Amino acid sequence: MRILLTGSSGWLGRHLAPLLALRGHEVIGLDVATGAATTVLGSVADRALVFRTVADHGIEAVIHSGALHKPDIARFGRQAFVDVNVTGTLNLLEAAVDAGHARFVFTSTTSLMVRDDVRAGAGEHGAWWMDEAFGPLAPRNVYGITKRTAEDLCRLVARESGMAVAILRTGRFFPEDDDTHVVPSGPNLKANEFLNRRLTVGDAALAHLAALERIEGCETFVLSAPPPFAREDAAELASDARAVIARYHPDAADLYARAGWVLPERIERVYDPAKAARLLGWRAETDFAAILTALRGGAEMPFAHDPEWISPVLGGLPA
Repeated sequence: MRILLTGSSGWLGRHLAPLLALRGHEVIGLDVATGAATTVLGSVADRALVFRTVADHGIEAVIHSGALHKPDIARFGRQAFVDVNVTGTLNLLEAAVDAGHARFVFTSTTSLMVRDDVRAGAGEHGAWWMDEAFGPLAPRNVYGITKRTAEDLCRLVARESGMAVAILRTGRFFPEDDDTHVVPSGPNLKANEFLNRRLTVGDAALAHLAALERIEGCETFVLSAPPPFAREDAAELASDARAVIARYHPDAADLYARAGWVLPERIERVYDPAKAARLLGWRAETDFAAILTALRGGAEMPFAHDPEWISPVLGGLPA
């Protein structure tokens, strides 16, 4: 198929484009910044450009991974988030319907599930167990609000048109440092997050491919590395996560000590990707066990860490 991939010069796009090509798809990349997979320079907020690109290139399906993200809040105003994340998504959905597309894949975020009370810590029953049924949703910032609105547009258009739509709420896969956590930080923090809220960019790309090939109807999926815990562990995770980790991975504490790392004392939310495994046949290839395997063998970590990474922009807004 001829696939329109937005955000083709971004972190996910640069990993997803070659994967699509290997599967035999022709990728037409749309981004405001140049890149190896970017064919069309421009923003999804430009409605005429979106419709022209879909028509001129004979696009057969859309993967919409371009967006303004949480770190961009420091660089752009709220209107820019509305223009790109909301209006841009609507432009693509309506262009896809107009062209008679059968399927549409939208990259969303688990960030929109993090209400103020979730951000504040564990709930009444321990760690929040966060799957697709988690709610009510009350995003804390303009990023989450606009992504939630874009999700609602996906559902509306899917219901009215019959187009199959996959909404992929991805956990963390960015390479840069966290903009709020100080201790631990860097690779130690990323390694810890594979316990409950992170996946590699490669696994995120594979999930998008699975959604493109297998989606039926309109479905929302939480994407993360599979946690090594059960829901029954939620209360103890919030009070003594290290004891729970030790039950599942007895040598984790020693391996971390050798690396000069620290395990989390508490885990207050866990993302559950079981639905994606069940309906899409997708499971993250890199999990916390893979982190420990790398530590055991003194190997390179199986995830990217780049403190200098900044989402590409060019004279305005990301695609």
